[in-house]
Amino acid sequence: MAYTVIIPAAGQGKRMGAGKNKLLLALREIPVLIHTLRVFEEDEDCSGIVLAVHPDDVLAFKELLAEYAISKIQALVPGGKERQDSVRNGLKAVEGEEIVLVHDAARPFIRIETISLLTAAAKREGAAIVAVPVKDTIKKAENLQVTETVERSSLWAVQTPQAFRVSILREAHERAEAESFIGTDESSLAERIGVKVAIIEGDYDNIKLTTPEDLFFAEAILNKREIEQ
Repeated sequence: MAYTVIIPAAGQGKRMGAGKNKLLLALREIPVLIHTLRVFEEDEDCSGIVLAVHPDDVLAFKELLAEYAISKIQALVPGGKERQDSVRNGLKAVEGEEIVLVHDAARPFIRIETISLLTAAAKREGAAIVAVPVKDTIKKAENLQVTETVERSSLWAVQTPQAFRVSILREAHERAEAESFIGTDESSLAERIGVKVAIIEGDYDNIKLTTPEDLFFAEAILNKREIEQ
């Protein structure tokens, strides 16, 4: 199922504490951004990649794209104040596709097989997300006092990509912008306009690199995948 993917990559990654965009940090001597882009570069169903980029990173990103021969870049668009703004800017560059994905640039371990299931579900249902069952016990609390233990059997930890028919995601963003609503992800925008969102179960390797500790987990995932091959 052909698709275009929007990758917001304009965040500053302050929690990583790297002093630069965390996407430029290296895993096995290759920048995180390139690890992520290579998944979509290698997926035959991906017809184009739209990157939302901070103005300060445009030159560095262009150099990386050339160095690593990333050929599917359809457009570099300006990143916005919020991630949602970056995705909306990316949507303006999407043309001629029925399905659009949104994926975190700092999730380099998504599998092509999962993407295929996701895009098929989005074509069938209109919207679909990748998620994994919550493993930990979840508590609600106020002032560091537990107020409730949440039944976890119905809880899912949401990841990306998230996939939509283009028309649905455009409508969801237009409504959110008109009503000054900021959602936590694209799915939340679709949900608030009445769209039912399907879940595709992913895997726990598909982590988002957010803090320095995550780089150690990333190295472990790379080691595990080498053994699996």
